[in-house]
Amino acid sequence: MEKVKLIWDFRGLSSKHTATHFKTHLLEFFKSEKIDWYLCDIVSINPSYHYIFIVTDKVHLAFIKSALKPNRGQLVKAS
Repeated sequence: MEKVKLIWDFRGLSSKHTATHFKTHLLEFFKSEKIDWYLCDIVSINPSYHYIFIVTDKVHLAFIKSALKPNRGQLVKAS
């Protein structure tokens, strides 16, 4: 099954805190909707830019896009 990596960007001095808080709600959403995920993490680019990503099956893409509005996404190549 194809997988996608969905990404949410956070900028500003509180971006790390905001990304951490969003991760909590993101995982709660996936649990409540019974959506499987494979990897979820926060990436720090610099003190004012962090992003969070989650990898899930492509079949859920339309639902997640409409509900959570990720900033961007990409297909995950099979290893």
